[in-house]
Amino acid sequence: MIAERVLNRLAQQDRVAAVAPPRVAGRAVLLIPHRGENPDEAALPEDYRKILVLVREADGPVQVGAVGERLGLDTSVRGKLEPLRAKMTKLADRGWLHKRPDGRFAARR
Repeated sequence: MIAERVLNRLAQQDRVAAVAPPRVAGRAVLLIPHRGENPDEAALPEDYRKILVLVREADGPVQVGAVGERLGLDTSVRGKLEPLRAKMTKLADRGWLHKRPDGRFAARR
């Protein structure tokens, strides 16, 4: 009986976690928009804009750890960098950054 209740609660949590993306006026929106012909960085959340600035300020392609250091993250713990890596990858997937085959990131011109 207890196990059954736990399974039911877990099933409910899965349904809640699978909620649709954020909506504005009934339409789904991307929190990180695709970069268009006239990129508007103001559409990005502040933490993503900070990442873009740091990558642009670098002399060349940067590793996630270097950006993490500049942001004040504890780079000695790999788990602290994974959320940053995900954000940078998302920026690359949406056209804001370029992800190189060696895993470093560069600013798009």
